[in-house]
Amino acid sequence: MASLNKVILIGRLGKDPEITTFENGNKKISATLATSERYRDRDQNWVEQTDWHNIVVWGNLANDIAEGRRNYSKGDLMYVEGKLRTRQYTDQQGTVRYVTEVIADKMMQMAPARPASQSSYGQPYTPNTESAPTGYMPQNNASMPDEGNDLPF
Repeated sequence: MASLNKVILIGRLGKDPEITTFENGNKKISATLATSERYRDRDQNWVEQTDWHNIVVWGNLANDIAEGRRNYSKGDLMYVEGKLRTRQYTDQQGTVRYVTEVIADKMMQMAPARPASQSSYGQPYTPNTESAPTGYMPQNNASMPDEGNDLPF
């Protein structure tokens, strides 16, 4: 039986990526990514749910970020592709804890979809397909908010 461990996320960085360099020269990049969805509840009130994802980058992509060939910062709209990995550790009180991370093998900054002046949730969303990377932006006129000015951090 075959299996697949694949994650694709589009969201905003919660903080600037943190770089760790190990004694052997290998680098690890850690970041958080916020993804949000908005929907109407039974009473027709808008409800926003934000999920936070721990992102970890190794290898050539980590080297590119650490050496400044790719510059990412808090609030950037990102496309992240990778796999889920859950690891276990014991904290200082002796409690076993689990953390789930996205081990990213692709991480790209996305072009802004619209000017910041159009940040109201009530505005219809129309992607700017001329400047957006192909394949990563919605191709319909669905109503989606621009969270650039309403980041939860």
